[in-house]
Amino acid sequence: MESLLAQLCEQVKEADATGRSVIVCGGRTKNFYGATRLHDEPGDYMVLDMSGYAGIVNYEPSELVITARAGTLLSDIEKALDERGQMLAFEPPRLGPGSTLGGCIAAGLSGPRRMAAGSVRDFVLGSRLLDSSGKVLRFGGEVMKNVAGYDVSRLLAGSMGIFGVMTEISLKVSPQPLSEATVEFAMSQKRALERFNLWRCQPLPISATAWVARDGGVDGRLSVRFSGNPAAVSQAIQRLGGEVADDAKAQEFWSSLRDQTHSFFTARPLWRVAVPPTVAALEQGSTLIEWGGGQRWVTGVESARELRSTVTRAGGHAALFRYDSAPEGVPVFQPLPVALHALSRRLKLQLDPAGLFNPKRLFPDF
Repeated sequence: MESLLAQLCEQVKEADATGRSVIVCGGRTKNFYGATRLHDEPGDYMVLDMSGYAGIVNYEPSELVITARAGTLLSDIEKALDERGQMLAFEPPRLGPGSTLGGCIAAGLSGPRRMAAGSVRDFVLGSRLLDSSGKVLRFGGEVMKNVAGYDVSRLLAGSMGIFGVMTEISLKVSPQPLSEATVEFAMSQKRALERFNLWRCQPLPISATAWVARDGGVDGRLSVRFSGNPAAVSQAIQRLGGEVADDAKAQEFWSSLRDQTHSFFTARPLWRVAVPPTVAALEQGSTLIEWGGGQRWVTGVESARELRSTVTRAGGHAALFRYDSAPEGVPVFQPLPVALHALSRRLKLQLDPAGLFNPKRLFPDF
């Protein structure tokens, strides 16, 4: 793998010398995501394919840490973890069989368990980054209490590859729950949001929630997943009631949300909205709600500007997640506050002064 890494470094040096942009890709399962997409990007650029730079570098089950190269398939990582009764607790979306670890971290996406376990950023311990000069920088390590320099590794989560090429990532992993069960309720969106607020204050082992509208209306079905020791899960079922779902069907449902194979995700355009979970129904289109009200997928939006304005007033942000064509004058990602945007620009100048990597993928001005 050292020779392949050397080749990647040389490719970046060549791009720097010739002034060509570098489009970083792995399994290409997330080409659709971002302000610019690989199949849209015009002009002279180099595609840096990381899919060959793969393999688990180190896995210590007793330490709950795994380190792997960026091109490693998520399926390979999860297979290794499953054999030892462990998992990636943030449940990264597997948007296709080619999904890689590097793409997972760069996109910064988390699945249904994020509400209980935390986001992908919370699990990143360390990384190695190929910068625009062709050098490999190291940040963080393989332990939680690592204070060597700035915590750049976590800043890379959700950066869409604009700061450099992640070559290696260390992640904290978690034990699989001893027991899981899902209960379902028929109820309106308003009632579901009320239940979320009520349950949030109670000691319940809830690891995932999802409300899905029925035929795009206000009524729908609420699914609640419990995870933990068998006694706690059993008590939670008795306390909340509802209809206990068949285990296989429940697993299929949660996987369809995690991997976005559920029919709701076929709609275009599809907005990903993050708001405080106490926010009432947005009334902006057909909605699928996750994370106890904190994440809402919205389709059928009449006005992109109105949606973003409504979400901003509620203290959240909205991203155009899947689309055929972006609305004119409306950025794909919510613009950052001035101070945060300036900080991002300074970080870009430090890590990628040549401006090589994934131009305009995250921000329209760099």
